[in-house]
Amino acid sequence: MTEPQFRYEPLEKFGEGLTTRRPWNTRALEGVERLNGRVAMLGFAAALIGEWLSGHGPADQVLALVRWYLGWGT
Repeated sequence: MTEPQFRYEPLEKFGEGLTTRRPWNTRALEGVERLNGRVAMLGFAAALIGEWLSGHGPADQVLALVRWYLGWGT
């Protein structure tokens, strides 16, 4: 058989990825992940407050918004 013309990237050990010390700017990645986590917590809190005020869960709220937007419901 002949040698394949393509080369695979080197395999990473289990757990390696964007969080390992590679040429990437890990400090910036930490900041992005921190921001993503805080925005997710804010969204979760907003969903809980919306459920508390309306009595409907997040899925029902989204469905009501879609029905209102499309003019399906009253």
